[in-house]
Amino acid sequence: MNYRLAIFDFDGTLADSFPFFCSVFNTIADQHGFRRIDTARAGELRHYGVRQMMAHVGMPAWKLPAASKTFIAMMQENAGAIALFDGIADALRHLHAQGVLLAVVSSNAEHNVRTVLGPELSALVVRFDCGMSVFGKTSRIRAVLKRCRVAPGAAIYIGDQGTDAEASRKAGVHFGAVHWGYATIEALRLAGADVEFVTPRDLHRIA
Repeated sequence: MNYRLAIFDFDGTLADSFPFFCSVFNTIADQHGFRRIDTARAGELRHYGVRQMMAHVGMPAWKLPAASKTFIAMMQENAGAIALFDGIADALRHLHAQGVLLAVVSSNAEHNVRTVLGPELSALVVRFDCGMSVFGKTSRIRAVLKRCRVAPGAAIYIGDQGTDAEASRKAGVHFGAVHWGYATIEALRLAGADVEFVTPRDLHRIA
């Protein structure tokens, strides 16, 4: 691999936020009127894509923006308790030192992303494009490519959801699937993973 630009998803890719997601899900479900989940079986949710998950809990698409806004607000109140996956900080430092441009395209808020990354790592990121729908990343990836003046073939989007694979494909960039995120690697392979990263240290191969 020899990419000039590495674009990262945030939740489940850089940040270990799945436990927090599970801890607040039922509160959000009650607030917005869709079905609760059995938190004792939360691991099974990793086999669901975003659309499958919405169908599973009876959430219509029109409720997604409001539910996402509530999740983001809850995370802002608890961002200090959410950590990066072990090895992510070292990987970002390594890629930056090797001259790879770093960007973040996430449906989460930029404030939350920056808080969890911290000032040092945030300073390594040349472009944050945050706050869109999980189904709206394609245009944001294209915008990052344009802003960074990098051709799609020289960029990779690293994520943990089938929607990330879909957005990557539409934007013409490779999709790097992580083994440690929300979705299982089997689901990401079906979605179309071009590259797999078993551990955060494997991200060093991008350079």
